[in-house]
Amino acid sequence: MKNRKVLAVQIISYFFVLLFCYAAVSKMLDFENFQVQIGQSPLLSAYAGFVSYAVIAAELVIAGLLLYERTRLVGLYASFTLMVAFTVYIYLILNYSDFVPCSCGGILEKMGWTEHLIFNVGCVVLAAAGALVMEKDQAAGLRRPVLKMVMMFLIGSGGMVVLFLSSEHIIKRENNFTRRFLQNPVSDKSALILPEEGYYFAGVYRDRIYLGNSRKPLLLTSISKEMSDLKTLKIEPEKMSENTFRNLQIRVHENYFYLSDGTVPVIYRGKLGQPIAKIISKGDAYFTQLAVLDSARFAVRTQSSRTHRYVLALLELQPNPKVTLQEGLLEKQIDGVFDVDGILKTNGSHVVYTYHYRNQFLVMDRDMRLLRKLNTIDTTSTANISVKNMTGGVRRMNAPPVKVNENFTLYGSLIFNQSNIRGKNESVRQWKTSAVIDVYRTDTQRYLGSFRIKKNAGEALHDFLITGKYLYVLQGSTLRQYRYTGKFKKMIQQGEAENLYQE
Repeated sequence: MKNRKVLAVQIISYFFVLLFCYAAVSKMLDFENFQVQIGQSPLLSAYAGFVSYAVIAAELVIAGLLLYERTRLVGLYASFTLMVAFTVYIYLILNYSDFVPCSCGGILEKMGWTEHLIFNVGCVVLAAAGALVMEKDQAAGLRRPVLKMVMMFLIGSGGMVVLFLSSEHIIKRENNFTRRFLQNPVSDKSALILPEEGYYFAGVYRDRIYLGNSRKPLLLTSISKEMSDLKTLKIEPEKMSENTFRNLQIRVHENYFYLSDGTVPVIYRGKLGQPIAKIISKGDAYFTQLAVLDSARFAVRTQSSRTHRYVLALLELQPNPKVTLQEGLLEKQIDGVFDVDGILKTNGSHVVYTYHYRNQFLVMDRDMRLLRKLNTIDTTSTANISVKNMTGGVRRMNAPPVKVNENFTLYGSLIFNQSNIRGKNESVRQWKTSAVIDVYRTDTQRYLGSFRIKKNAGEALHDFLITGKYLYVLQGSTLRQYRYTGKFKKMIQQGEAENLYQE
């Protein structure tokens, strides 16, 4: 009988030796991929570097302990603890994570997560049985070994829960630049080849998407949201010959379109479907960017005549003075011009300004009062630019700047930000072939996740737009439409990512 117990313990021990050695070697042979997968884990993202090495080391050390009779009992308890931790990890993945990743190697990678959970529970039982058999042979009674087992269970499960909660806090609140890539958030639905390149999104009204064109600035193109109907309207601004424009832009708000340049202090307005555009603002303000709040109010970025720095302002058609500068909003780090460069947009309820060269965006109300300063997840808090003063008072950047945020769009309480910075544990190949969109809330400091948009035929992402049903992307002369997955749509509508990909 004793020989049978010894044989059973040996079989259990050698099973774990084979399991841990196989798992460790598989991870080492494909270590870069393993580390990336850990980095994408909803539970361990913040500790990917440490955990990737620690797991391999633990598996090899435990395998070594199990090989020798003198250290076998310690090895069985360690196996029990490690398998409890792995089991709790999978349970948390299935029930409390934002999405279900893939983070296994070798033959276990072929298992589904439920099957993997069952396998791990079996391993926990097997390790416990081996340890109890050895304890019973060495000392009478099971009270002490059971207490040891309970303590090891609490260490394994409690340690994993602590890692999970800590990683969640770091990723979502104090991110160390580790992205969470949502699993298959969109699917390619259809594509439309446009007459030429140079298009950008001008806005949305009812069932149509509106496009402007930088090459033909007086053309307003509209497309049905289902991509089945395309119409083009040539705008006819009044007194056009009196002004010399450099870069006319079109913005659509409700049932009107607005035409402006900013280098000329003129704003036109016309009704959608009709070509005539009339001047509604003349001589009120020069500006470099404009966002339409309503038919008589605009958020603009202009340059202060006093400091010569960029400032945000509110332009109103009725009161006097018509322009209210908000000089404290854009914070100078180097020169107050290049270092505060960014993009100004509104969704009607609030205004957002995202800096190009630092990890920050500003959220303001409709009166351009600051509501909050929020950060993107990268670590570039100071603009990495070099500015040189030329003769005649002209300033130029004398080195290529590090652009952090390329572009963004708003939907509800969410901002979808196109990042130019590769995060930790991200594949270089995927970074080169895809654009990365990070999703944040605008009402609190909260990062929800990221997704990739493939650069089809090597075409970079030029502009993108989020609606309640579709993601629209402009790449070269192609307009692409993506349909949301059900759970990604839920995130967009509710602004939450919790249990987003729980099955």
